[in-house]
Amino acid sequence: MVNLSDAKPDKAVAQTILVADDEPALLRLMAFVLQRRGYLMITATNGEEALQKIREVHPDLVLLDVMMPRKDGFQVATEIRADPKLAMIPIIMLSAKAQDEDIERGLGIGVNQYITKPFEPDKLAEAVAAALAGDVTK
Repeated sequence: MVNLSDAKPDKAVAQTILVADDEPALLRLMAFVLQRRGYLMITATNGEEALQKIREVHPDLVLLDVMMPRKDGFQVATEIRADPKLAMIPIIMLSAKAQDEDIERGLGIGVNQYITKPFEPDKLAEAVAAALAGDVTK
């Protein structure tokens, strides 16, 4: 899904974001939001595929859905944080699971931010920029 011909170059150019979500419409929305800001986007539609690509590419940021086939976002985030080669990659979790215990679980694993669906595209872009700038505010 990398097509930067329409992107507006800015300081984010060359930063790679892996987006793991099993909803094609949401992947298209995130591609539109992120690519027009100059980010490179790699996608995965299940947890196992996400981990494989994260290990291969070492993206600058990971956006994870919680409810995915094969491995859920909590499992993927736990494996990222347990791997010394990947542990410092910022993670933003996106989920329709908005219960306090779900949010606390994600933050307890070590995700940088937990955003509930539906979300405002501009808010997602702001969260991505903050995470990439090293702002780990939860």
